[in-house]
Amino acid sequence: MNASTDGRTLTSPVSALDPRTGIAHLGSSLAVEYDKRLMVVSGRANPGLAGRISEKLGVSLGGVTLRTFSNGEVYCRYEESIRGADLFIVQPTCGNPETGITANDALMELLLMVDAAVGASAHRVIAVTPWYGYSRQDKKSLGREPISARLVARALETAGADRVLAMDLHAGQIQGFFSKPVDHMTAMFMLTQYFRDMQLDDLVVVSPDAGRVKLAKKFAEKVGAELAILNKERPAQQVAEIAYVIGDVKDKTAVIIDDMIDTAGTLRAAADTVKDEGARCVYAAATHAVLSGNAFENLDAAGFEQVVLTDTIPIRDGAPDYIKVLSVADILTDTIRRIFTDDSVSEVFGGENQLF
Repeated sequence: MNASTDGRTLTSPVSALDPRTGIAHLGSSLAVEYDKRLMVVSGRANPGLAGRISEKLGVSLGGVTLRTFSNGEVYCRYEESIRGADLFIVQPTCGNPETGITANDALMELLLMVDAAVGASAHRVIAVTPWYGYSRQDKKSLGREPISARLVARALETAGADRVLAMDLHAGQIQGFFSKPVDHMTAMFMLTQYFRDMQLDDLVVVSPDAGRVKLAKKFAEKVGAELAILNKERPAQQVAEIAYVIGDVKDKTAVIIDDMIDTAGTLRAAADTVKDEGARCVYAAATHAVLSGNAFENLDAAGFEQVVLTDTIPIRDGAPDYIKVLSVADILTDTIRRIFTDDSVSEVFGGENQLF
C-alpha cells in the first residue's frame, strides 16, 4: 500500500486478509521515505555570520520577519513553511547597534523564534548561540545572586530548543545546566594556527587568571611556547587588579589569551603588568569580542601590537586597526552539517573541544 504526500512516499507492509471481515491489516511498522530539509535562519544579533554560514552550506537564509514594537516588545514570524525541517537559528545573545537590539532583546528574540518554530512543526530546532549570554553568572559569588546562565538554559529548553550549539563557553558547568544536548565548539585551534603562521620569536602565552590556566596551557602547547600566569583579583564587578606574574616574560613576546574581551579592563591591567615585568611586546587573543563600555580606550592605552578576535559577536563601529577578526563560519558550518546528518561533532576537533 503506497500513498504520496507532498512528494514523499509512505510504504506500508500489508498482512493477510482477515478471513472474518475481509479487511487487510497493516504490519507493525510504517516505512517512511523522504528527503530531510536543512534550514538556516538568522536573528538580528549577527546576521553577517548567519549569511556566511548559509553561503558555505549552499542554502539561502530562511525568511523571517523580526521587529521591535514601540513599547519594546519583540515580534517574529517565519515567512515560509518550516514544517518537518531541521531549523538552525543563528542568534548569539549579544547586542548589535546596527540592527538596534540589545543583548536582552537578542535573548528574547531567540526564545520567540524557537517557540514559533516549535509551533510551526519544525522537526528539530537547534539554537546556534556561538556567544552564550549571561555565561559569566554561572554560580553564586555572593548571597542572594541568581545563577543567570542556568536560567537562560531553562528558558531555551522551555521554549522548545532540541539542542544548543555554543562556542568557547565561559565555564564548563554551563553544559550541565541543560538536559538537552549541547555541542561545544572552540576557536582555539583557529587562533593557534594564526599565531603559528606569524612565527613570533620567544613566545610566552599568558593566562589572565587562574580560571583560564587550562586553556592557556593548551594554547601554549599548540604554538610551542612557554606559559605564564597572572594573579588577578576583582574588588568589584568589571574591575580587575593584577598583583604579579607567575613565570618568565622578560624580553619575550607575550600573548594574553582569554575566552572573551568585554570592557578590556582585565586585559589592560594584564598588559601593563606583563610590560612592567619586561615583556618586549604584547599581543592578545580571545574568541568573543563583547567590547562594551570604554573597551577601545582601554585597548589603546594597553599598547597591544595586535588583538585577534573572532566574529561570534559583530565588531561595533570605531574598532582600531590593530584588531584582527577571524571568522568562525567554517567551524560552525561543519558542525551544523554534522548535526544535520547525525554524524560525530567531536571529530571536528578530534575530541579536544572541552577546554576547561
